Parts: sequence; structure tokens; C-alpha cells
Amino acid sequence: MKKISFIGLGVMGFPMAGHLQKSGYQVTVYNRTTTKAEAWVQQYGGAMASTPAAAAKDSEIVFICVGNDDDLRQVTLGLDGVFSTIKANTIVVDHTTASATVARELAEKARTLNVGFLDAPVSGGEAGAVNGQLTIMIGGEQSSYAAVEPVMQCYAKFSKLLGAVGSGQLAKMMNQICIAGVIQGLAEALHFGKNAGLDCESVVEVISQGAAGSWQMDNRHKTMLNNEYNLGFAVDWMRKDLDIALTEAKQNGSTLPLTALVDQFYADVQKNGGNRWDTSSLLTRL
Repeated sequence: MKKISFIGLGVMGFPMAGHLQKSGYQVTVYNRTTTKAEAWVQQYGGAMASTPAAAAKDSEIVFICVGNDDDLRQVTLGLDGVFSTIKANTIVVDHTTASATVARELAEKARTLNVGFLDAPVSGGEAGAVNGQLTIMIGGEQSSYAAVEPVMQCYAKFSKLLGAVGSGQLAKMMNQICIAGVIQGLAEALHFGKNAGLDCESVVEVISQGAAGSWQMDNRHKTMLNNEYNLGFAVDWMRKDLDIALTEAKQNGSTLPLTALVDQFYADVQKNGGNRWDTSSLLTRL
């Protein structure tokens, strides 16, 4: 039975770590807010640690899912970070949506410790985490991926190794670029339909069966029409992700005019108090 630690119990990490515990692994969790770790242990069992270092010291696999590059460096490279106690041949799997730069930085540190490292951001939102239906984009060594892939099946419907370290994060940037454009298109279509006096639910029933169909259309059009925006992935986090993508685009020479525009539209939503609204709230600014 593998000993596993899970660092970060946010809206994604909390249920993901729960799936691991329910699947029979020995899971030790760490969260910056101790009450969240206590609630996790009460719900799922397992153990909690007072620092990332304490959580990781006896683990065979260390999963991480925190907020951003700075959080990631803190829980890995900090004084009480994972890398201060981790044992050789352990594998670190980072599910944080972060930059490819920090992924490569941490992979290099892991290499000096004879530790495996995978950057493995996820897609599927809170519902995907709760239902164990996440998609995982991965960068790193094949041997590390082969070792952890059966474990990740506890909460993933699909995972794929896409190349060297950093590839997972770059793929997640592509994912967020696509989502931004699709949501803006859906918001404009619903705005147009309402102004034209159409029954938008009936129209979506038709157009969702054709080339315009998307996950966003299927899962968000009704809540958008009802002005409900409390369904998971927040505008603040989307802007963080789009900033990562736009920064990377400058470095690799890509031109992302639509992404930059939608990012500014999300800034408008923030100004209207929508920081914690979900990403479909682009409709509110129209």
C-alpha cells in the first residue's frame, strides 16, 4: 500500500485527496489553513501534518495542488517545504496551474535529490474533482508517469504525458485560451438572442446539436440566463491563468489578441464585484 501525501486542500485538492484515501492509500494531508485539514481528516480519515515537510517525509508520492507559482515555491522550497525532507526515488506530482518556468525550476531541484517530478495541471473544475472525472495534462519522464498513472485514476477520467517537464503547464495554457474564447462567444450569443426576443433555451437546444455545441453551452447556458454565477472556477483564478498564458506567449512569440481581449473583459467583471463569480459571468458585462 503506497504512502501518499497531498499538499493543498482547496476546492480541487480536498476531493482529490479524498478519492485517494477512499481507494485504500495511506494519505497524509497538509493545508495552510489547519481547519481545512482537520475537516478533511474528519470526513475521510487519513492523517494530517503541520508542515509540507512533515507530510512528505515518508511518502512515495507527493501530490501538490496550491494556488500559484509563489505558493508552489513556498510548499516545496521553503524552510518547511517538501524538498527539505523528501526521500530519493519519491515522485512529486504538481497539479497546480502554474507557469512552465516554475515547473522546470522545481524539476531541476528534484533531479538533484534523485526525485521524480511531473507538472500535471488538471481540467474539469470542482465538479470533475468531486466526481473523479478530471483530465490531466502532464510533463515529465515516462518512468515517473508510469508509476503514478494508476494512482491518478482515482480522480481522473483521462491523463496523457505530453513531453518534457513544462509540457503539462503549456497544455493547460492552451486549455484556458480555448475556454476564454468559447465563453465569450456564448455570452455574446445569449446577449444577442435575448435582445432579439428569442427563447434562448429553445435556440440552444437546437444549436447545441450542431457545430456550435460545447461543454460550456451544455453546462452553463441555463445558469447564465438565470444570472447564476456560483458554479466553481472563479474569475480571479481565470485571470491568473490567462496572465500565465499571455506571459508565455510573449516569450515564445505567439500572438493572442482574443485571449488578451477576454482577459480585459474579465477585468471588467472584477470591477463590478465579480471576483468570485464563475467564468461564465462574462455575460454580466453585456
